[in-house]
Amino acid sequence: MMKRKLKASALFMVMVLLLTGCYAKLPDIENHTLDDAYRSDAVVYNTLYASEVTNLNYLVTSSPVDTVITANVIDALVDYDNEGNIVPGLAESWECTEDMCTWVFHLRNGIKWVDYEGNVYGEVVADDWVAAAEYVNNAANETDCQYMYCTGSVVKGAQEYYDYTRSLLHPEEYDVKPKKVEPSDIGVMAYDDKTLIYKLDKPCPFFLSVLSYTSYLPVSRKYLKSSGTMFGKDYKNVLYNGAYILHYFQPLEKQILVKNPNYWDRDKVYIDRVENVYDSEAATIGVERYEEGLIDKAVVSADKLERYLSMRFHSDEIHGTIPDCSYSYFYVFNFAPSYNEENEPENWRKAVVNENFRKAIMCSIDREEALSVYEPYDPGKLVNNTVTPPGAISIDGKDYTKFGKLGYYTGRDSYNRNDARIYRDLAKRQLNEAGVTFPIKILMPYNPSVVGWKQEVFTIKKQLEHSLGTDFIEVVVEAGSDTGFLNAVQRSGKFSFMKCRWGADYEDPKTWTEPFEEEDDYSFWHQCEDEKVKEVCEIWEKQKDNASEITDDENLRFEAFAEAERLILDHAIVVPFSIMIGDGYVMDKINEFEREYSSYGIAKQRYKGCHLYEDSMDMEEYQKAYKEWAHIEDEEE
Repeated sequence: MMKRKLKASALFMVMVLLLTGCYAKLPDIENHTLDDAYRSDAVVYNTLYASEVTNLNYLVTSSPVDTVITANVIDALVDYDNEGNIVPGLAESWECTEDMCTWVFHLRNGIKWVDYEGNVYGEVVADDWVAAAEYVNNAANETDCQYMYCTGSVVKGAQEYYDYTRSLLHPEEYDVKPKKVEPSDIGVMAYDDKTLIYKLDKPCPFFLSVLSYTSYLPVSRKYLKSSGTMFGKDYKNVLYNGAYILHYFQPLEKQILVKNPNYWDRDKVYIDRVENVYDSEAATIGVERYEEGLIDKAVVSADKLERYLSMRFHSDEIHGTIPDCSYSYFYVFNFAPSYNEENEPENWRKAVVNENFRKAIMCSIDREEALSVYEPYDPGKLVNNTVTPPGAISIDGKDYTKFGKLGYYTGRDSYNRNDARIYRDLAKRQLNEAGVTFPIKILMPYNPSVVGWKQEVFTIKKQLEHSLGTDFIEVVVEAGSDTGFLNAVQRSGKFSFMKCRWGADYEDPKTWTEPFEEEDDYSFWHQCEDEKVKEVCEIWEKQKDNASEITDDENLRFEAFAEAERLILDHAIVVPFSIMIGDGYVMDKINEFEREYSSYGIAKQRYKGCHLYEDSMDMEEYQKAYKEWAHIEDEEE
């Protein structure tokens, strides 16, 4: 069992200061309003990190590296409990009209904006969300998360205002100049200081689930205006309303988050201070630093897991992490290749439109073997049989992947060598008639900066060639650029068959259809001229659009989306692969089952609700806690 944490925090601080050599740069802890966070018995969570925050202006960034700060210092209208249920946040209540086009939020009392030293700047009011909407949708601010106002949930006037402001900056992009739109035309308004209203262009049953994204976080209009271009440039030029305040931040050195004494829900904040020390070698030295008692969390890499588990001290502290269903990984077939002639793109173009050929590849991939690169002990827990991961969305306890005929795929493994060879033989006769030459070159690039991807690709190359024969296919593995891989390879169509990923933007099946929509840069199947592929694409579009129109019955909506997803699996347009591994195995003195949980947005990055324990859980303790959290009952013997 885990024990309560009784930690000599003062001694630890001295040790860290000596090790990091940053004593002179720490904030002045003698003259500020945050004394409780620095007292000798304060509860302090210490970590290392290797990827630095690039932007503290939360209105323009959605990068997970940046939002790990944002999530803890800025609260949203809604929160999540530790099981993923939406609960009141800065809004204590809300209601919507019957058509779900107007949403009204009532703010709680006592919400304060404070500066980095904890001094109260003012009250959080409804206009703070109006100011945020105007800022995010102004193209001059170059936010990377503006799309959340027009994807899924469509806020009135938001895209029109963005297009108008962009046309002022880039008139050459518009054949017809957009009509003038004022900021006040955006459908976000403050009825009074405590009442916020969103007006949408169409019904949106999942609107609450978009509200914890950075683009829907509040900002003080007065502070934003006075800060000008300095807003978010450093920790001193941001206001805070969340559980923590970023009290100190020196890039490539240290981040210090302290408990906000003016936080509206401070009784649920159990860690007084979070200290994150930068080290580019964090992944390498983390376990050693944990063993020395200098940090409270270390990620254990897959290649060292077996060795550490054989050592008593480490084995008593190592455990897994919650499977991360916020992202889905899948292999896509490129129906519009644009790579060099040496890899025979035209031959691939003829081959890929053959459904039996695609199914032969689908049935040849042993995903558990490929995923053992990342999870050597239980790779099966990462396998995903559908595009939408199990656990990502549910209604009344029923998972989306169990709706309709999609459930057929949820419980089955597509890997079957006998089926693969049957499909190969059927395809070969058809491909001969189509003028395809053999072996068919399959260009499979990988990003060399992603740990394990190279080994994964070579594993799948071996599987495909062994299953289908090198006289039928030749898998060409190629390292892509380790910088700008997405644009240089995926979006440019420089692949035949490649692993891609997609993450949920909100809690609805529609979000998982976006990689396959007309302007997608995944499979490019809308550009395919083959009649059979075009027919499947058109049917899918109709099914997806019909599902989107169902807003008054969530069960019918889920059924309809499940049928659309089943269609692309039936025709092997995509090969589902895995969910995200997340942190994998860790030593961590925080119990992650206590923190907020959501398969989308930034909520699960919060420390609120977490206690700090003396020890990390071991494997057995973790499995027991996981089963309780996931409501999994042990099978009767």
